[in-house]
Amino acid sequence: MEEHHGARVAQALAFRLQTAITEKGWSAAELARRSGVARYTIAKALAGEAWPDLLTIANLEKALEADLWPGREV
Repeated sequence: MEEHHGARVAQALAFRLQTAITEKGWSAAELARRSGVARYTIAKALAGEAWPDLLTIANLEKALEADLWPGREV
């Protein structure tokens, strides 16, 4: 069975989010403080248990100064 494209996008976003947090040297709590996104939401996105809405992704990208959306290449 072929993996669903949406699942690949979610995994790629989680990977990019973790990479950006690590590069900043921040914790999820620090990102939550700087982005206004709940730490619980960030943790769920990192674990692949929740798909953040576009406004949430935009707030995370702004705080991290990084692109999180993987685009069509996944």
